[in-house]
Amino acid sequence: MEKDKIISMLDESGAIQKGHFILSSGLHSDSYVQCALALRYPDIADSFSSELYEMMKDISPDIIVSPAMGGLIIGWEVARKFNKPFIFTERENGVFKLRRGFGIKKNDRVIIVEDVFTTGKSTDEVASVVESYGGVVIAACSIIKRGKLNLRFPCFSLVELSFKTYEAEKCPLCANKIPAVEPGSRNLKKNI
Repeated sequence: MEKDKIISMLDESGAIQKGHFILSSGLHSDSYVQCALALRYPDIADSFSSELYEMMKDISPDIIVSPAMGGLIIGWEVARKFNKPFIFTERENGVFKLRRGFGIKKNDRVIIVEDVFTTGKSTDEVASVVESYGGVVIAACSIIKRGKLNLRFPCFSLVELSFKTYEAEKCPLCANKIPAVEPGSRNLKKNI
């Protein structure tokens, strides 16, 4: 699928938003992609997961792992394409953990599936959980990459989007007193 088609699907579904956002990384931005708005449509979720599967089909995972909340739908869909089990991490007291009876066997080959890569922090946190069980992260993927990653395993994304980001103390949106929204799932969602 062409990059323009992916962006069009995101835009038409309302996933690409404009305003003043505080990202999970702490950076501020005038744009945000809420992938859940695109993934609510089964045909879009199927298309995106098919494309990710095609990028990684020569990789043989034992299990697919995603962080809750953003990675749940796309992770499940990618797991369906590989016909492999799907589990997810959840934050407990601010730290990702496996709950609900989920586990990873020693030497399980794991693909981490996210909706968006920004700094890679969430992906790295999920990788640490996988490794704490003795699993091996063989790759990670996302629908969107919007920042520079420095991860220790191969990463795949359908599209790279470049939005302006600012450190909080240098944010022109804050200086102009434009109300901010914190849409990510790392912290509690709130209006600021």
